[in-house]
Amino acid sequence: MTTGQAPDPAQRVEELRRLIEYHNVRYHQLDDPEISDAEYDSLVRELRGLEEAHPDLADASSPTATVGAAPSPLFAPVRHRVPMMSLDNAFTEDELLAWGRRLERLDPDLAGPGAVFVCELKIDGVAISLRYEEGVLVTGATRGNGLVGEDVTANVRTVGLIPDRLGEDVTPYPRVLEVRGELYMPVSAFEELNRRRLEAGERTFANPRNSAAGSLRQKDASITATRELAFWAYQLGEVDGGPQFASHHETLEWLSRAGLPVNPEIRSVKGLGEVFSFCQHWQEHRHDLDYEIDGVVVKVDDLAKRAELGSTHHHPRWAIAYKFPPEERTTKLKEIMVSIGKSGKATPFAVLEPVVVSGSTVGLASLHNEDQVRLKDVRPGDTVMVRKAGDVIPEVIGPVLSLRPEGLPEWRFPDACPRCGGPLVRLEGESDTFCTNLDCPGQRDQRIVHFASRSGMDIEGLGEQRVAQLTSLGLVADVGDLYYLRREDLIGLEGFAELSVANLLSAIEASKDRPLDRLLVALSIRHVGGSGAALLARAFGHLDRIAAASPEQLAAVEGIGPTIARSVHEFLHSEHNQAVLDKLRRAGVNMAGPAAPALAPTLAGKSVVVTGTLSGWSREAAEEAIVARGGKAPGSVSKRTFAVVAGEAPGAAKLSAAEAAGVPVVGEEAFAHLLETGELPGAGPG
Repeated sequence: MTTGQAPDPAQRVEELRRLIEYHNVRYHQLDDPEISDAEYDSLVRELRGLEEAHPDLADASSPTATVGAAPSPLFAPVRHRVPMMSLDNAFTEDELLAWGRRLERLDPDLAGPGAVFVCELKIDGVAISLRYEEGVLVTGATRGNGLVGEDVTANVRTVGLIPDRLGEDVTPYPRVLEVRGELYMPVSAFEELNRRRLEAGERTFANPRNSAAGSLRQKDASITATRELAFWAYQLGEVDGGPQFASHHETLEWLSRAGLPVNPEIRSVKGLGEVFSFCQHWQEHRHDLDYEIDGVVVKVDDLAKRAELGSTHHHPRWAIAYKFPPEERTTKLKEIMVSIGKSGKATPFAVLEPVVVSGSTVGLASLHNEDQVRLKDVRPGDTVMVRKAGDVIPEVIGPVLSLRPEGLPEWRFPDACPRCGGPLVRLEGESDTFCTNLDCPGQRDQRIVHFASRSGMDIEGLGEQRVAQLTSLGLVADVGDLYYLRREDLIGLEGFAELSVANLLSAIEASKDRPLDRLLVALSIRHVGGSGAALLARAFGHLDRIAAASPEQLAAVEGIGPTIARSVHEFLHSEHNQAVLDKLRRAGVNMAGPAAPALAPTLAGKSVVVTGTLSGWSREAAEEAIVARGGKAPGSVSKRTFAVVAGEAPGAAKLSAAEAAGVPVVGEEAFAHLLETGELPGAGPG
């Protein structure tokens, strides 16, 4: 092909079909995808566009006309009496509205704000079919290629949420009832599974979807039984006998009465305006859930209209999947480097070919520690899967091994600090590696940055670049030097004019009055966070009294313990740190609490979970108020939780967990009563 010549559509169509079929096998049969869902969708969209532009290239065996992949020979085949079709996709509001216009042309009743749709969260798991005969589960099968799936009945029976027999509330049972839904692994279970695998030195799973698929497709069902899998029912397939339904939401209500789990976030809405609002809401709140979603499935509610609308060879016309922006993409790992933190912790990170993930361009991603790099086996030169969920720091999930260049060497953790050249030491029994040189410029700069951060002394205008500028010029060697900077030191430096100098010096001066607990956090004492700092400040009332206390006296403070106590004692008795503290003292930095009055232990022995935004409290302040009264403020709900305090936009996962465990959910007004009395409004003591 000559340079500049347009590619031959027929050649490109054949190339795309081969690529898509290859990736179908890796995704559906091997549970080991090489590309992200977004990149797969892009290939399919390109192929569909070429086939529509060139009808002569259409082929009934094209991936755009088929579903999934052929079932694996490892399992017995199961023929679906009603095909398990795929869904058409929409990625923008315009594409969703275009689907609405297609519906309107087929059925004018589906136009306008009165049309009723059902919106369901698109669970990122594995589609399965459950066949019940006379109310008894007889077969569990994967989707396969839509016509023939894999028999995974023994594995499905290990999933506690899937009943072996339908509930008594729906008798007489249909002769045949096929229930379709999504098998998934909760995020909390996925994280716990990976934690155990990491401790055992085993490779971790890339994401909850892969772990669910891998767990379901075990030849030994006893392995599946050890994995915490869950299930949501969302559709009927083949039905013989039983009740007649007029709408989709009626079928879901019936399935729920039958004992099958139906997602609580499913909503009936009117018009595509409400549909899109639902999609936007869950795009913003997708991480409030304890399961992964990658979009919203929109369905016409009226079953008679569905029958009239029918299907294409590939997907039903009456449903569409609105896909969220991708949170996983593949890219090239160019280099692995090591950063040095405020405590000397050496953290490997990936330098990537920039890629857009979750709406932002990612060029760097976390690799956590030496063990993670080894277990993930990522190497410079690899194609890797990168994940960025919302505001979470981007992370390299793992390599695409099938694309690894031959002979690519393993990456080795360096022996010397990249900033100072001093030794890097991994402490026995720990996963982290540290630079042991306290004068390391990397540690120094990060300690100063942390000191000035919002959780520390909140010195606005003192970020990483400015700190590096001040330390490289010798104006600041530690946090104490910040309080001795003068106008003449700064004026004329790059980026410093009269206003910026005045603002920085004013911010430094204002920080002198921060309370003791903020100073304790700002000093970068290992293991001391906001809650621990508040407990120490409240117990001793002054930094000098904390310094004078023995490790045993520090550990005696409720909520501190020997590890924090030892760390605080060692920090405050270091000659270097004492010199820095003396600078702060002479500069007039506040070191007093003052000690807060002792609070009645109204919540002693009780766990209270806070979720959402409270108008009168920050999340941290609310949790500290609970701890200060003898309670615990865990991040998750369990049967031992006393109450959940829900503010504005609470986490749906926490509310669902509270409902399931029978835990009371109260608002902000009740929270004040709870802190004061230890009881919920209207409840008696005990």
